[in-house]
Amino acid sequence: MIRIGIFFGGQSREREISFAGGRTVYDNLNKDLFEAVPVFVDSLGNFILLNWEFIYKGTIRDFYPPASVLDIKNAEFQIYIESLGEMSRTEQDQLISQVGCRLNPDEFGSLFDFAFLALHGPYGEDGNIQGILEWYGIPYSGSGILPSAIGINKLIQKDLMTQTGFKRPQSLTLSKDKWLQTTDVNTLLIEASAIVGFPFVIKAPCQGSSIGVTVLQEKNAQAFTDAINKSFFLQHIERSQWQTLSREQKVNFIRTLTDIREGIGMPVTVRGGVFDNHVIYSPSELLAFLDNENYGASLLLESTDSEEMIIMEGFIEGREFSCIVVQDEYGQAIALPPTEIVKRQTLFDYRSKYLPGMSRKITPINIQTPYIQRIKEECIELFNKLQFSVYARIDGFINEAGDVFLNDPNTTSGMLPSSFFFHQAAEIGLNPSQFLTYIIRTSLAERIRTGKKVAVFKQVLNKLDSALEHLHNNPTAKTRVAIIMGGFSSERHISVESGRNIYEKLASSGKYEPVPVFLTGSEQKHELYVMPINIMLKDNADDIREKVKSKDKPHEALVQIREEAQNITGKYVSNHISKAEEITYKKLATLVDEVFIALHGRPGEDGAVQQQLEKVGLPYNGSGVGSSQITINKYETNEILAQHGILVAQHTLVHETAWQADTAAEVARLEKTFQYPFIAKPADDGCSSAVKKIKNRAELEAFAALMFRKIEGLESSVAQVLNLRPNEEFPQKRYFMVETLISANGAAHFLEITGGMLTHNRNGERVYEVFEPSETLASGEVLSLEEKFLAGEGQNITPARFHKDAAAQQKVSAQVRAELERVAKILNVEGYCRIDAFVRVYDDLRAETIIIEINSLPGMTPATCIFHQCAINGYKPYQFIDKILEYGKSKAGAVA
Repeated sequence: MIRIGIFFGGQSREREISFAGGRTVYDNLNKDLFEAVPVFVDSLGNFILLNWEFIYKGTIRDFYPPASVLDIKNAEFQIYIESLGEMSRTEQDQLISQVGCRLNPDEFGSLFDFAFLALHGPYGEDGNIQGILEWYGIPYSGSGILPSAIGINKLIQKDLMTQTGFKRPQSLTLSKDKWLQTTDVNTLLIEASAIVGFPFVIKAPCQGSSIGVTVLQEKNAQAFTDAINKSFFLQHIERSQWQTLSREQKVNFIRTLTDIREGIGMPVTVRGGVFDNHVIYSPSELLAFLDNENYGASLLLESTDSEEMIIMEGFIEGREFSCIVVQDEYGQAIALPPTEIVKRQTLFDYRSKYLPGMSRKITPINIQTPYIQRIKEECIELFNKLQFSVYARIDGFINEAGDVFLNDPNTTSGMLPSSFFFHQAAEIGLNPSQFLTYIIRTSLAERIRTGKKVAVFKQVLNKLDSALEHLHNNPTAKTRVAIIMGGFSSERHISVESGRNIYEKLASSGKYEPVPVFLTGSEQKHELYVMPINIMLKDNADDIREKVKSKDKPHEALVQIREEAQNITGKYVSNHISKAEEITYKKLATLVDEVFIALHGRPGEDGAVQQQLEKVGLPYNGSGVGSSQITINKYETNEILAQHGILVAQHTLVHETAWQADTAAEVARLEKTFQYPFIAKPADDGCSSAVKKIKNRAELEAFAALMFRKIEGLESSVAQVLNLRPNEEFPQKRYFMVETLISANGAAHFLEITGGMLTHNRNGERVYEVFEPSETLASGEVLSLEEKFLAGEGQNITPARFHKDAAAQQKVSAQVRAELERVAKILNVEGYCRIDAFVRVYDDLRAETIIIEINSLPGMTPATCIFHQCAINGYKPYQFIDKILEYGKSKAGAVA
């Protein structure tokens, strides 16, 4: 085995994407070739050999700083380690010891043979970490020191690209000192627009993921000021305006301000006045400072990690693309098929990049082949001119005249499952595990070319080549597992995320051969498609549906690129599915040995797919038909649980027929039974979408109007009443459920939790293994779809913080877990599940558990908290999935 040290996290504003990408690498490394060693880099720059269970947290803030140092009563803000203030090395080591152990660079060589760099931004892709690794003789992935330093700095890139003949928009720079001395913003705006044109882009030169970037669309001095402050990571506070805000508004303002992606982050320095150079470390400290200190009429806050120079450049009218360039076995650069980015707004920002459904990725870009060839040639030329190696991601625009503008070469790409990195590699047939193997081998060859540690690096390369040859010559029989994903519910995009994650966990194992299957159609007729890896890694479920149904031949540009990459794919690809094929459940039974249903809502959690699989004799994961038919119906579930003495919210159904017949009567009935605010949500589907806190009659009427609408789209004026985000999923139903808003009701401690479990078949008896629940923290009125399932978006504390005292914590947790198990047994849940609930903890340590819903096929995205929970019980995600599959076979009577 070759030991791979995976470096992830880091000090930059992109640390959450780096953390999620590192987890992707950790999970997808071929387990027959590599041993993964997780090296977490914290935001203070410490190297930490991370205990593996923390890799599966949704965000860095879920585990670091450890929950033991956080205030259980003050959970308004999520913080990073730097918000704890100045700490000695000893104090830092005490925190580090709770998640792993500190590593010194001179220890790297004893722990791993190769460093895979999943770090982003400053300190990660700027040559810093590359220099440390070269000093200690560790081969690493990607480009070397010099190209990395060039790749991070947009100012240097701009000059080099201009000198070497690449087309560039007009641009100018602005120093922070000049900006802070500016008294006439209007004049500066006029001067800037005269030089660079209008509209124009304002951006921070040393950031990635579109952080600190604004497209200025109007000649407005205030908008111009806000954009420049955003790029410099500055924030003006007007005392008079601050004092008009409510407590809730102040908290939300501080949350946005201190967000490392949207705001300026923490710590901050006060500039000017009696508090000049005063450093504020935490959001709660900042809130208290703004409320209580006499800092005068206004205040300027500056990030302690800000920019000194920003760029303003002309906005390019054209089609935006991103292109991965790789080196083949001989060191020659090959451009993979460029992807067009179709945005729902002007800027391809952080949220658009990483949340499915917020933008579309079309591969290859939908233009004529000669123009695609021109993009590829320009990207390859820039790759070579900047002396990049192994791989790079190059962004740009192509206008109507066919002119190519390259504007953001990156030596490291995001490594989420559906990132450009894997998305484009899939177009030449490489799944993520195979692509990572290719990156490691190519990086080893590139490090050998530098003339440093040649003999040592060649030993590692020869060892890898021998292992690859052995696997090729000695294939092993594997269990074939169909992973059914997609569907047609409002959770179809999350289902795809879950399915891809299951695929990737199984694809890197030595036991299973996963077969991706997309389900679409209707409740009356399920349509199944076996699909190739490039379609599975499309951006979202709607894109996948379009591709599996298409009868078009592959784009000629794809055919050409696949030919160019044959000396890569020939070495790494096996069992390649070349095109989508529609199949029946009967045909599926001839292709695979068992099934993992990765669907959410209907169909999947309602027993419909299970019925079809039982007809053809295929074992499957999760609960059976009868149990699934109950738990999909939230109203029926509540009725059954209430009959058994389980606490649930007071609830009722609102039917379309009754609402349309006499809306006033229905409104009166609801207002008589329930006090505002209350919860409205779909009753017979997954409840991650369209769960809303209804605060008044107008919101109730808007909710009903959207739920009972006849057209698929949302009427904007009605959607605005509920503050729906653009493109937010909202299903159409014939009825919905209303229930009371659960509150503390006098309890000493009140929290929302989600608890997972696993069942085992022991001597023919079903045994429940209930995990420690997670405490879920919502940033809005209710927990959103993104907060539940997407990396970096929510916060889950595992185990849930029931009490500060360890003995009391154990006592309360035991009560809650016993109640969750009781619920599962009443509903005959099998395999695994997730149960959401509220918990009231009283002074005498009595716990009341109020059940919200039961998910018979819980989300299995990389960030979902069920993986945090099973890790406490010693299961890595692959082991957890393996247990689920084994139980499914035993339940079906198959031989395990």
